[in-house]
Amino acid sequence: MSPDAYLEMAATEAEHWWFRARRDVLRTMLERLALPRGARVLEVGSGTGGNLDMLAGFGTVSGLEMDPTARALSARKTGGHFDIRAGRCPDDVPFGRERFELICFFDCLEHIADDVGALAGMERLLTPGGRIVVTVPAGPGLWSAHDVYLHHHRRYSRDSLMRCAADAGYEVERITYFNTLLYPLAVAARWADRLLRRKRSTGDAIPPRVLNDVLYRIFSAERHWLAHGPLPYGVSLLAVLRRRGDVVRG
Repeated sequence: MSPDAYLEMAATEAEHWWFRARRDVLRTMLERLALPRGARVLEVGSGTGGNLDMLAGFGTVSGLEMDPTARALSARKTGGHFDIRAGRCPDDVPFGRERFELICFFDCLEHIADDVGALAGMERLLTPGGRIVVTVPAGPGLWSAHDVYLHHHRRYSRDSLMRCAADAGYEVERITYFNTLLYPLAVAARWADRLLRRKRSTGDAIPPRVLNDVLYRIFSAERHWLAHGPLPYGVSLLAVLRRRGDVVRG
């Protein structure tokens, strides 16, 4: 991502409907993993720190972030309370012999050219029975100026994300689309961006308060459906991975 994108993320991720609702969805999904008390949690691509407080509800949180601008913004936002280290996947992961019950790639994997290598490199950091939780943008057909601006390498389908996980040596414990209810709005916005040849995607800025609250409530409500089963399509994908042969917990 560009430094400008990190600055925008830092300014909007506390209030923007998409970030708020995604945290709600992620919190609900993580609660279902039955992580041990005081679990060790690593967020790969921790960005400007918007997920760290949410993750801290599940244990002791560390982060891996390649961009110095993002690390500085994260430290300022969180008061330096989290261990955020410089590095990048798959060839510069600075955690040595440390092990984690949960490793998160929240809208990070699409930024990495070698996504299979990035996931495979996390295997040595997982405790027995540990999980990797991945979210990625879905639908190659939704590719837009937004993906270019954010330096995405790809958008995923369910099958391509499952192949990536399998090639990296993992079993898929659960996979689902999400951000489903607003999918028609996302498709319309992407087509409008293409027709008008916009260089930036519609919807990056925080909308007016009432609209922001409505969109948040719609997206956040999906956590109730996801607690019972997968959704068939959506703007994003979520997968829970475990090492082959690991015993399922929870």
